[in-house]
Amino acid sequence: MKFRCLLLACITFIAACGKTSDQPAASSVKGTIGVSLLTLQNPFFKVIGDNITAEAAKHGYDTLVVSADNDVARQSNQVKDFIVKKAAAIVLSPADSKAIVPVIQEANAAGIPVFTVDVPCNEPGVKIVTQVATDNFGGGKEAAQAMIEALKGQGGKIGVLDLKQVESCILRVKGFKEVLDAHNTKAAQKIEIVSELDGGGAKDKGYKAAEDMLQAHPDLVGIFAINDPSALGARGALEKAGKAGNVVIIGFDGQPEGKQAIKDGKIYADPIQFPDKMGVEVVRAFLRHSKGEELPPQMLIPTSLYRQADGKADAALK
Repeated sequence: MKFRCLLLACITFIAACGKTSDQPAASSVKGTIGVSLLTLQNPFFKVIGDNITAEAAKHGYDTLVVSADNDVARQSNQVKDFIVKKAAAIVLSPADSKAIVPVIQEANAAGIPVFTVDVPCNEPGVKIVTQVATDNFGGGKEAAQAMIEALKGQGGKIGVLDLKQVESCILRVKGFKEVLDAHNTKAAQKIEIVSELDGGGAKDKGYKAAEDMLQAHPDLVGIFAINDPSALGARGALEKAGKAGNVVIIGFDGQPEGKQAIKDGKIYADPIQFPDKMGVEVVRAFLRHSKGEELPPQMLIPTSLYRQADGKADAALK
């Protein structure tokens, strides 16, 4: 009888030890970070989300990462859900920086710290702990330098595929124009922006917008697209029109498909972003804030210009 009791006690002890080592107690989770990103259909935002999740887990936090699908009403409902769940923090890349204000104010009233990543919200009346993002203005300036470089001193008409609902994209175009304006004050051959159309940040919409641009301006020599999907759409429109060799494309982001297109000579260059760093840094910003540290209003990560030579040296590409 004693042997049976001892055996039962040993089995119980081993089972308990197994549970403790393999399954951490729920109380060990410090909280949940709610994350609503612009769209998880874009690999760029998926990388941000994946890195937020991985970095948060290292510090004992769960994450709930959802896609706003470029819909501010959907994103507002997602934030309301985070508030109901009493999230430890909320991270947003706003679908519309102005329209998202009321629900951020709700999070502020609930005492939940709000951070933005990639896309800022600089509107009055809201409290954002900090913005972690690419230096989009600086990246836009790099894109203009790439356009000037690609045109080799020749002027001409160019178009811009923009996305005016998104603050980060507005900053890219602003930086692009600033450098072109400075260039045009000195250059004998001026580079003139003759068309700005909404490329939607997507391949299909970028294709259609570039097609319209080419019909209105058949003598176009360049296109600046605010991200890789719209740049790749523009490339498709150029190929269809038989003008792929006549028009320079400058993209933005450095997604794998965009980098491959640069290596293959289909896009001239991209100011590339580092979404992995953004995901990590926004979690670290939350941890610093939770310890009472005062953070700057924005934490910017510089871009790096990626040309064909970089593509040819990139082991990750075909």
